[in-house]
Amino acid sequence: MPTKVNATKPSARERLLAAADELFYSEGVQTVGIDRIVQKAGVAKASLYNLFGSKEELVQAYLDARHANTREQVERALTRFRTPRERLLGVFDAQGQLFTEPDFNGCAHMTASAEAQPGSPVECAADRYRLWVRSLFTDLAREAGVADTEGLARQLHLLYDGAGVSARMDRDPSAATTARAAAAALFDAAVKNEAIVAAS
Repeated sequence: MPTKVNATKPSARERLLAAADELFYSEGVQTVGIDRIVQKAGVAKASLYNLFGSKEELVQAYLDARHANTREQVERALTRFRTPRERLLGVFDAQGQLFTEPDFNGCAHMTASAEAQPGSPVECAADRYRLWVRSLFTDLAREAGVADTEGLARQLHLLYDGAGVSARMDRDPSAATTARAAAAALFDAAVKNEAIVAAS
């Protein structure tokens, strides 16, 4: 006799977030209305407002979920690397993996924040994501023994952003490889300059 599998149906919150992720990411947060989200999720409109309060709060939750997913993917990818230099450059390898996903449509935070009001929950979600990227580069630069961690982190963050824009606008996943090579040159130059200063 076959065993009965009790598959747990996703909650209304999970279904709303899944629908928001698919529609907002592929079409944009302003283009997609609440009615389409609730229809795709198969829930009542009242459920959306009870769970999130507003469309803007739903957009924030969607961005926070994207942030958590990206962070998990990057952190998992970095476990493959042994040295601090490899880990720092490995961020661009992880980014390149994101670029090759079939539904890649650029940075969700950048797209959503372009349409957000200053100080809104959407802008705050984008700010949290950017702070995480900058902190990641700062921490990895510190691990690698770079003296000017903030300066190098800013440069690497610019490369990271530029690679994301290029991958989307040029439909070129290899942008991460180009950014990685530039990051390696910046890192090696920072280390070399510090060695020269220390020796003089």
